[in-house]
Amino acid sequence: MTNDTTPTPDVREAVRQGYAKIAQSGTMSGSREMLADTTDTPSSCGCSDGGCCGPVTLSPDQVAQAVGYTSADLEHLPEGANMGLSCGNPTALASLKPGETLLDLGSGGGFDCFIAGPRVGPTGRAIGIDMTPDMLTKARKNLDAYHTRSGLDNVEFRLGEIENLPVADRTADVVISNCVLNLSPDKPRVWREIARVLKPGGRAAISDLALRRPLPEAVREDLESLVGCIAGADLIEDIERDIRAAGLTDIELVTKPGYVTAMTDNNDPLYQKIQQALPEGTTAADFVTSLEITAKKPA
Repeated sequence: MTNDTTPTPDVREAVRQGYAKIAQSGTMSGSREMLADTTDTPSSCGCSDGGCCGPVTLSPDQVAQAVGYTSADLEHLPEGANMGLSCGNPTALASLKPGETLLDLGSGGGFDCFIAGPRVGPTGRAIGIDMTPDMLTKARKNLDAYHTRSGLDNVEFRLGEIENLPVADRTADVVISNCVLNLSPDKPRVWREIARVLKPGGRAAISDLALRRPLPEAVREDLESLVGCIAGADLIEDIERDIRAAGLTDIELVTKPGYVTAMTDNNDPLYQKIQQALPEGTTAADFVTSLEITAKKPA
């Protein structure tokens, strides 16, 4: 059964506005007061309270390390590229090779693209897609710093929604995404787009939030202002169904508890709120998980 709290287009616009505020402030903590000014609509999937849009109790580097990035991954990033918005490490999951073309769906400030660029090398390409102009501006401003540090000119960023990718058919060897697909109002269409833009034999490597089991109704109602972080996530079995329906094969879904554990252990406000509304004897990790998703397009 599909989670029926999937964001509507109006909520998606609120998400866009919220991410713009995060881009302007540079971090989740710095954006809390700015986000509080946008209370007429649900504010960026609850970003003012932490959660997948970025916790307020951990630094961006602490979040990245909690979900599998190494110090070496973070050391040479352009300033501000890491805003703590990750819930996994799709660049590692993708096993990138020199010469490959990579698409990053919901690329934000360019975090994963700037990590992927050196791995695909001078004959490869990393293309980031994001629907928020402020995020694109932030990412593009860091291209010069990336070139200076890496000597490479192989990263670009495009404006677009992940349901309508501004990319030709059979462009990518690899599609990655990091805690973004849960924000989509039409997840089956996203997976069809991923299948469309992949080359035959290409692969997807996605990190996202997913539900182990349906959230209690009280929690879902309490999360109306947080839609897109938790309430926008689908059940794991529904994610697998959408991937298969898109024609992808060799599907592997691996739950990774580290993200939810880190949020809970560090008293992230969103996860505290969830915990208070859950049935006695359960925890957020019983319902929500970070999920590694890999799949291939038939050759």
